Amino acid sequence: GSEHPLTADELARACGASLDWLLQAIELGIVEAQADQSARDAWQFHSADLQRALEARRLERDFGVELEVVALILDLQQEVRRLKTALAAKG
Repeated sequence: GSEHPLTADELARACGASLDWLLQAIELGIVEAQADQSARDAWQFHSADLQRALEARRLERDFGVELEVVALILDLQQEVRRLKTALAAKG
């Protein structure tokens, strides 16, 4: 796409989080770093990552839960969407 990828710093700032929070989100698979995992300066993020990061922040705030729990909630939401799509296709 024509979108400009975000750096780790830009993504963290965009969702009002620290770099440590972002690193944890990457570890938990909430957000995906595009590029070599070891070269943090080369990491690139896209709008889908920003959406997921913002959603993660919202869930953290709304439910007052740890990021590990947020990762679980996001996984479950994704699974529910997948199942609904599969059921709709059968219908």
